[in-house]
Amino acid sequence: MLQKQYPYYLANKPVSAGEYIDITNKFSGKVATKVAMADEQTIDRAIGMAVDAEAAMAAMPGYRRQEILNHCVNRFTERAEELAQILCIEAGKPINDSRGEVARLIETFKIAAEEAVRFGGEYMPLDRSARTSGYVSMTKRVPVGACSFISPFNFPLNLAAHKIAPAIAAGCPFVLKPASLTPIGAILIGETLAECDLPEGAFSILPCTRDGARLFTEDDRLKLLSFTGSPEVGWALKAKAGKKKVVLELGGNAACIVDKDSDLTDAVGRIIIGAFYQSGQSCIGVQRILIHADIYDEFKEKLCFATSALQMGDPRKEEVFIGPMISEKEAQRLEGWIREAGEHGGKILTGGKRQGAMLEATLMEDVPGNVKLQQEEAFGPVAVLSKFTRFKDALTEINDSRFGLQAGIFTRDIHKAHLAWDQLDVGGVVIGDIPSWRADQMPYGGVKDSGLGREGIRYAMEDMSEIRLMVIRQLPVDEGRNDE
Repeated sequence: MLQKQYPYYLANKPVSAGEYIDITNKFSGKVATKVAMADEQTIDRAIGMAVDAEAAMAAMPGYRRQEILNHCVNRFTERAEELAQILCIEAGKPINDSRGEVARLIETFKIAAEEAVRFGGEYMPLDRSARTSGYVSMTKRVPVGACSFISPFNFPLNLAAHKIAPAIAAGCPFVLKPASLTPIGAILIGETLAECDLPEGAFSILPCTRDGARLFTEDDRLKLLSFTGSPEVGWALKAKAGKKKVVLELGGNAACIVDKDSDLTDAVGRIIIGAFYQSGQSCIGVQRILIHADIYDEFKEKLCFATSALQMGDPRKEEVFIGPMISEKEAQRLEGWIREAGEHGGKILTGGKRQGAMLEATLMEDVPGNVKLQQEEAFGPVAVLSKFTRFKDALTEINDSRFGLQAGIFTRDIHKAHLAWDQLDVGGVVIGDIPSWRADQMPYGGVKDSGLGREGIRYAMEDMSEIRLMVIRQLPVDEGRNDE
């Protein structure tokens, strides 16, 4: 299924040259394939060709952009199981989660195809005073130009798609740096785009080392940088980005409230998914669980039972829910955070053991607020339980974080739902479900250290375009004039 080696894509064409990155099977740790790695000279050339393609991409009519996006939908659908199996190997993602990501890849391109032919401007009357009477205005959206994208390892297909698909729909050429740990998904998207009649230079997909990626951020020819990854890296890139627009989708330590009127069985099932799907390696994975004191013991028992029943192992097996973390180094890091929490009074309720890159699904309680498991982004299969008695106090505890991506609220009280929406300092509040829930058309992003700007196809297209205004002065009509 995997090729022996994969090219990078330079100006729409596959290139097998230079050095190669070893891509490991994240479960076995063995090298599974190799991917060509671009050097700085290649990146410089790709940016130049993307700039040269700006006019042709902007001139492409909406229906042609839609046809290209629909071609991708059809090809991804045809190759769905192949894409899922490859994702399972390169990311260590359990096969059911991998199939889910492929489904979202397809959905993301479908949404972009719809938006490609309806993304526009507005008519605006200006006659609000005598001075402006007789004038009207119209706006339209024009592509911002060549864009730079940097995508992460945890969703190699869909988070790359959330940059690529809106760029095509908006008419922007782009250069993309996929994560060096999981570049194959983006390369396969490039393989499909190469089948399309895009202007030369419309896209380049260039795996490279972090040291070689300077131009993705600093090159002034680029008009926008969209980065998804860690807060430390994201904010550092923004500081170097110069005059270009910057969109950052960064991390979080997402919290979930379980109020006393909740359906506990339902909440347990959803939180299991939110905390432990793809081994917790999601920026909106459930990390902090705030449970009303009246139901705390019952809920804890149910949640611990469900967590301890999760199967861990080879992600290619259908029954496996917990696969490896992206690397043994990351598993060791999180194991150290669990140990630190224990040394400060935290209690392991279930899990906590590590073997190589495999870390058991872990629940803890009595974890103080000054340790990493409470303050930082765990990005792995561990969640922390705490109790509350007053709903407002739970909201305050959620806000006591440098992050603000999404929050989940299990309550049947519409007034509490609105209070959470009003008071939580986050990008999104999900009522009756986990913060990990996302629809690919919705505005998605965070505040504080969780990022800047929003993804979601139409919202990304807005960032990838500028408003251009036209004002028309309505001249008097000369009825006696004959222009024929």
